[in-house]
Order: sequence, then structure tokens, then C-alpha cells
Amino acid sequence: MIENRASRLILTLFSLVFVISSPATAENQAPDMLTIDALFATEDFDGESAPDLKWVGDGAHYVVLEPLTGDEEGHELAIYNASTGLREVLVASPSFYPSGSDNPLDIESYTIDYEDNRLLLFANAERVWRRKTRGDYWLLNLDSGQLSQLGAAFPPSSLMFAKLSPNGALAAYVSDNNLVLEDVATGKTTRLTTDGSSTIINGTFDWVYEEELGLRDGFRWSPDGKRIAFWRLDSKDVPEYTIANYTDSNYPDVKRFGYPKVGQSNSTATVGVVEVETGETIWFELPGRPEFEYIARMAWAKNSTEVLVQQLDRRQQVNRVSLCEKTFGKCSEVLTERDSAWVETHDEPIWTKDGESFLWLSERDGHQHLYDISRDGSRTKLLTPGNYDVIDLIKVDTTANRAFFTASPDNPTQRYLYQVDLNGGGKVRRLSPAGLRGTHSYDVAPAAGLAIHTFSSLTEPPVISVVSLPDHQQLRLLIDNHDLRERLQQLKQPATEFFRVKIDQDIELDGWCLKPSSFDPSQRYPVLVYVYGEPAGQTVLDRWGRGSGPLWYWMLTQHGYVVLSVDNRGTPAPRGREWRKSVYGQIGILASEDQAAAINALAARWRWIDRERMAIWGWSGGGSMTLNMMLRYPGLFAAGMSVAPVADQRLYDTIYQERYMGLLDENLEGYIQGSPVTFAHQLEGKLLLVHGTGDDNVHSQNTEVMVNELIKHNKQFSMMLYPNRSHSIREGENTSRHLRQMLTDFLMTHVPPGPKPQHTPDP
Repeated sequence: MIENRASRLILTLFSLVFVISSPATAENQAPDMLTIDALFATEDFDGESAPDLKWVGDGAHYVVLEPLTGDEEGHELAIYNASTGLREVLVASPSFYPSGSDNPLDIESYTIDYEDNRLLLFANAERVWRRKTRGDYWLLNLDSGQLSQLGAAFPPSSLMFAKLSPNGALAAYVSDNNLVLEDVATGKTTRLTTDGSSTIINGTFDWVYEEELGLRDGFRWSPDGKRIAFWRLDSKDVPEYTIANYTDSNYPDVKRFGYPKVGQSNSTATVGVVEVETGETIWFELPGRPEFEYIARMAWAKNSTEVLVQQLDRRQQVNRVSLCEKTFGKCSEVLTERDSAWVETHDEPIWTKDGESFLWLSERDGHQHLYDISRDGSRTKLLTPGNYDVIDLIKVDTTANRAFFTASPDNPTQRYLYQVDLNGGGKVRRLSPAGLRGTHSYDVAPAAGLAIHTFSSLTEPPVISVVSLPDHQQLRLLIDNHDLRERLQQLKQPATEFFRVKIDQDIELDGWCLKPSSFDPSQRYPVLVYVYGEPAGQTVLDRWGRGSGPLWYWMLTQHGYVVLSVDNRGTPAPRGREWRKSVYGQIGILASEDQAAAINALAARWRWIDRERMAIWGWSGGGSMTLNMMLRYPGLFAAGMSVAPVADQRLYDTIYQERYMGLLDENLEGYIQGSPVTFAHQLEGKLLLVHGTGDDNVHSQNTEVMVNELIKHNKQFSMMLYPNRSHSIREGENTSRHLRQMLTDFLMTHVPPGPKPQHTPDP
């Protein structure tokens, strides 16, 4: 009886402590403390981002579509003097009301036809996969104020990627997987393709091309407006995946779509040019068999007779760049990129002023550099020599013969703007100010004399301004996130540091660490490790995070946690080709080895790490890495939270997984050993699995396969399925808040917060 009372008393005290310390349940939260509600149920800490602007002319002005203030619905289009900020209303709100309608258009995006003084508006948009790419298109004549709809005879919200011809007389768009031409003046439509179906896709793409090659809009007007180059995909051999919605009706609503998992058939892709006047199509004669190739990029080659095509083999180790002519469809190879791991594709190459060469990014010398390639491929000139990576090509000023790019030769966690003289000689100049250490991004005006500059760091919200180039003088402050900064100043802020950890004689990994403001190194602290670790992204970046997610880490430090993250080899840091591609064929293997070595090295270096209270979490590839760390290194972490993971690499799509792992029949053992499900029998500690049942990217099948294997080996775990949520798990009221609440509660239950005294050695 006494023991029972004591147990109940201890349990009651523990519950009281948990309730008091948990931000999820605290009702009288101190003003200097963050809460789940404040972060995920309000917009108090969202901050402001750069305006979605479009430069006008050479860049002295820009336009912004702005929502009306107050309770009024609708938008107005404003034009700004970029240097002075002088604002005028270019299009007032009433212009966006269709005739006879009491509601304005719900505008998703727009383009400007300067020649005919018109706006092409994309409205009533619907999401196809990740983006809203299907909707209605309207033309607004800025002189007359007339608003007319394109494709009025087609069903509502059914058009995709409408674009006006260079002379503005015609519009082309995709409807029901066919390419359609419309005479703007008369509204007469002509189908340029007629074979579109559920498996024949003209002018747009299937799921895997969109997700992994970033392709959505699948056609291009020629500069003279006489023809259109377009993709055609045949997906009849692609296996279908099924997702069922059980909650929105009494019976399941079943969605089926083509999804090629590792080793399965892809869509076959071809590219053709259709003559607008006759409707005749010429198909390009590219090398290889279409079912074993990807057509990754296509663009007109600064004329109306040739198209530049990038073609990948199935392994994605060869990128053939060819010039294809429109009359007979013959293609000649201009250059070929090869790599024993994988090659990268690049967006439409930028041609020099005379059209005799184009700019190209390549890793051929061990770092990613900018090259000038002659039109026939006979001459290649390196423009940015040195032991550093060009991260992105931002802008090419053909008038002044210079290019702007981002790089960070000395610190792979940061980003800066550089300028290079295209005449060669390696004359590279850094433009970003030396005193602002962090991440700089730029939207450079057409004439390259001005830019929208965004600067942030891990501890500083974005500051956005107009700067002149190349002197980088601030002309005008656009956004300084003053309100957000004031809110942050009122909080208990974490102590923040970047570090490097040595895991081998020649290998150091980058990381960041957030500590409680009252951190005492003589105490022991629980640690939460945030991980991603895949080739698709870095976590260790010196920049302000998106949304409220990063401030969740601040909240955890306020409750006594240390939060840290480490980038293993194989992440896309600007540390050279060898760093990025050392992971080839061993996704999940090398990266988890690096992560485990880093955690052990840090625990040996920092005595304040409580090795009995370490947790790890991640999303998508980070969810996979969380599973790998929990299962391949049992006992290293007391708890793991895995959101939307790939449990078996053979269940993910062809383009991504085969790019980094090779073909299944050539690396079957690598696929098995790199998959967390292989090691389910080794689980120790507490595991939380989270997935959206409507995830069309990483299917919830992965979590179910993992669940079966854990049950098989009698391993206990926790699981949460979010009905009909996608990979982002954000659809539906209160979803984001619910998810973060659950993660927080799980962490605090199994890895209790707060410092503890360090053990003293026995005398």
C-alpha cells in the first residue's frame, strides 16, 4: 500500500513537471517564451519576404500585384521606381472583375505583353502535383480596359501554361494533354496535337518528370512565332500507383497516376516542332532508345531554326547536348558531359550577344565552373578558374560582357554574389559586402544596373533592399522585418554557433548548434539532432529559415534542449565534386556513417552532451536518415521522429533514386543495405513514424512496409497517419500545429528537457 501511494505520488509529480515545462499545454506562458500556438496557429513570427515583382524594360521600374488593404477583396497592379520607391497604380482593382461578376479574379500569376500593352492573367488555379498549374487565363487590355477569357469553350480551370506568340496575335496552351492554338482576336481554336489522352502527354509532363527534373511547362514558342517546340510523353508502360481518400465521402475516392518506381518503365519522351500555319510536326532524331533516355531540357538556340536539347541516359551519367534543326529533325552533338556518378542538367543556356556561344556550368575539373561553349562545341573556355564552386548563374549582361553568379569559396554555409568578365582571364570580383556574413540572394534587373538584394543569417531575419551594381550601394530599403525583429528581441534567444567536426584524418563536417540562453557547460543537456543528409539539400546554411519551423528550435532551447545539425558528405555543399558525389551507390550508408561519427566525436568534445538523452528527427530524406540512424546505430539515440520517410529505396521513383544509386540490377545489394527497413530488427529506443496517406511523392506504403517489419521483430513504436495529407502534411485546418504539438510532446516524454548535473568520477 505504501509503495503504491509512493508510486502514485512520483507519477503525479512527474506529470506536474511535464505540464509546467511543456509549451504545448502551458496556459500562462512567460512573454519571453515561445509556444506552439504562437508559432503554428498565428502568423506572428512569419516575417516578410521579397515582393513577387517583375522588372520593366531595362530595370529602372518594376511592377507588383498587390492585394487591397482592409476588408476589400481583389488586387491592383502597382508600378514602382526601383531607386526612389515612387509608386503609381498601373491597373486598379475594378479592371480585374469579369463582366457581370461581383467577384474579382483570383489571380495566381501574370505576364506582361509590353508590345500590345496587355496582361495575361492566370486565375482560379488548381494544384496538379506540387504547384498550381491548371486554371483559367484572361487577357486584360491596358488601353481599353477590356477583359477577355482565353479558351472560353473549355471547362473551367482546365488550361495550362498559356503563352502569347511573339507578335501577340496567337496564344498557345495545353488542354487535356493536347497543345491548342487560339487566335486572340477571334477566339478560334485549333488543336496542334490530337492524340492527347491519359497516357499521351503533349506540352506538359508526368509526375516523375515534374518532381525530379523540375519540368512543368512543356512547350516553347520560336522567336519568330511561326512554330512551337514541345515535349510528347507516352506513359502507357508506366505502372500506376493508387491513393485512396476514405474521409471525404462514404465510399473511397480513388486516384490512380503513373509513378515509375526503381527499375520500372518510364515514359518515353520525344521532342518535335509543329508549324503553326500548317500544323505539320517534325520529330527530332535523337540518339538512343526513348525508353532508356530522358529529355531533360529543351530551348530554342537564339534563332527560329534550331533547338538545343539536353538528353540524359537512364543512369544519368551522360548528358548529351545537341543542336536539332526544325526542317528535317536532324541533331548534331555539341558537347557531352560524363561522370562516373551522375551529371547535372542545367536550365536553358544563356547565349552570348552574337549567338555564337553559350554559357554552361560543368564539374569537369572537379569543381563546378562557368564555361563559354562555342555553338558547334569546337571551343570551350573556362571563365571562373579556381578551387571553388560556382553555385548558381544569376544573370548575364551581354552588353557589358559580364556574368553574375553566387559562390562561397571560404565557407560552404554562406552565399555571396560575384562578377566575372566574359572576355576570360579569370577576372572574378566579389560584390556582396564583406561585413555581412551570411546568405545573399539577388534578383538582378535586365540591364544589370540594379538588383533586389536579400540578406539573412541563421540569427537575422531577411533584410531586403534595392542595390546598384556592381558597386552594391543600397538605394532603398524595402523590408527590414522590423516587427519580427522586435518580437525576437523580447524572447530568450539561443546561443548560436557554427562548428566543424573532424570524423577522419582528412574529413571535416560543417554543423550548427543552438544552445539555451542560460547554457552552463558544467551541466548535461539533452540534444535534438535535425538531419536531412541526401544529395537534394543542405541543412547547415547560414540563413534565416522558412516559416516558423526554425523558431521551433528556439522554443526547444528555451526548455533546456540543445539543437544541432550536421551536413554529411553527399549533401550539395560547394565543397567540390568529390565531396558531393562520394555518396554515389551508397545512399543511406555513407551518410549515416558520417552522421554517427560526427555525433560520437561531438559527444567526446562536448562533455555537456547527455548521451542518455539524445534524439534525432527529419522529414522526407531526413525521415529516412532518422530511421537509418535509429536502426543502423542502435543505442546512439534514445528517440527518433521520422516524418514521411523512404523506408525501402526500391519504393521511390526512378529518376531520383537511380541517379544516386545506379540501376537496380547493377547495385541490388546497395539498395538493400541503404534501406532502413533492412535493419528494423535492430531498433532500440523510442520511434515515432509520421506520414500523410495522400502523399504522392513518398508513398505511405513506405511507412506501412516499415511497420510490418517492426511488428515481425516485436519492436514497439508509435505512429501517426494524417488522412489525405500530401508530402508537406499541411492541408486541412490545424494540421501544422497538430504535427508540431505531437513532435514536441513525443520529444519531451522520451527525452526529458532541461540540464542535469554532470556525473563526477569516483575517487
